[in-house]
Amino acid sequence: MKPKFSEFKDTLWYATAPRGPETQTLQGEVTADVCVVGAGYSGLTTALELARKGVSVVVLEREEIGFGGSGRNAGHCTPTFTHYSLPELREVMGAPWAERLIHRQTRANDVVGQMIAQYDIDCEWEQNGYVQGALFPSHLKKLQANMENYNAAGARTRMLDRDEVQAVTGSSRFYGGWLHEEAGGLNALAYARGLGRAVLSEGGQIFTGAGVTGCDRVNNAWQVRAAQGSVRAEKVIYTTGAYTVAGWPKLDQTFRIMRVFVAATQPLSAASQAVVLPQRTTIQDGRGDIYVYKYNSQNRIVASMFPMGQRGRDPAYTRQVLSDRLKWLHPDLREDLRWEFFWYGELDMQRKTIPRLYALGPGVVAMTGLSGRGVPTGSMIGGILSDWAMGVAEADLDLPIEPLQSQPLYMSMAPQAALRGFRLRDNLRARRQGAPLPPHA
Repeated sequence: MKPKFSEFKDTLWYATAPRGPETQTLQGEVTADVCVVGAGYSGLTTALELARKGVSVVVLEREEIGFGGSGRNAGHCTPTFTHYSLPELREVMGAPWAERLIHRQTRANDVVGQMIAQYDIDCEWEQNGYVQGALFPSHLKKLQANMENYNAAGARTRMLDRDEVQAVTGSSRFYGGWLHEEAGGLNALAYARGLGRAVLSEGGQIFTGAGVTGCDRVNNAWQVRAAQGSVRAEKVIYTTGAYTVAGWPKLDQTFRIMRVFVAATQPLSAASQAVVLPQRTTIQDGRGDIYVYKYNSQNRIVASMFPMGQRGRDPAYTRQVLSDRLKWLHPDLREDLRWEFFWYGELDMQRKTIPRLYALGPGVVAMTGLSGRGVPTGSMIGGILSDWAMGVAEADLDLPIEPLQSQPLYMSMAPQAALRGFRLRDNLRARRQGAPLPPHA
């Protein structure tokens, strides 16, 4: 199903981001060394890396810059992995791929910060850290292991005891926490638009309103077709992710869609800011069925969760869930909350929950499966895709290139089933350990 533009305009980021750069309409045939399909973080960082190396690059976008997940995500930039611990990732990927990807991901915020600084991107970038809290005592053991593993990989993280986590987050609910000092947050759409402006400044071309309808081999080059024109290129890179509509057969079967919702309050008062995230960190409350939140530059709380049953489907009930959880975590918060923005995004989930590179033909690759790690992963992946386009041998890339493969049907249900399982597990552990449960748990 084609994503709705109206949902894109519902986002806080659409209401507050600086205007995007002027782009072109594709007419006739354009020639380039590389054609990138999709103007989100992955496509734009790929184009940027190539353009500043002197490669002629064209980006084709069906709607506008940042229309997909890059303009709808919650704006968290935490350079970690969602599902796997680092030892588990090494088992899943094996050598040498795991170590290469771990290095790319754990240093992703360096890439983000450098691009923001170099191209003067106005996107509310704040690098104030990320805390994962522990709502029951036994969770501290897992967080301790995370700290040791990520620090061994070169990250800068540390454990917080009960007093420290309260000082950082303002919440008295946590038994402790894990602080990732290098994490940050930003205005998701503003960052995407800034990357687009950077691509243009380096000589790349971006055509919007240019949905790709096909790609054919013609006289030793690829012709990427859109409604009113085409691009002739030696190499083609698809980066459309969860917003893949057309352009290559079965590419949209390499993932399954999982929805997430994001909401933003009114700007909070100074008194509320003193008791909710006084150090302006991003926080995840530590439950497997996550609740994660941060401030934007207007001092609005931006929070996200996954739909589950009535939550996410019933707007009034969903806003109540968001408010009740925030006030439970921060009992000193006395201000009435108004969730003035509410929107959805789509995740391109696949079984391994790590980005996948697929060989589509000689000189054509696709990247899908970010599985919810949009900002840091989408930003660092451009370095890998540009290496491929520059002719780096497949064995030397930081991700393996695989044959195109569809995700099994059970992946349509598995992520939601996992969330329900995580909720049940956490509830049982909390009860056994005498820890209070949040409302609507």
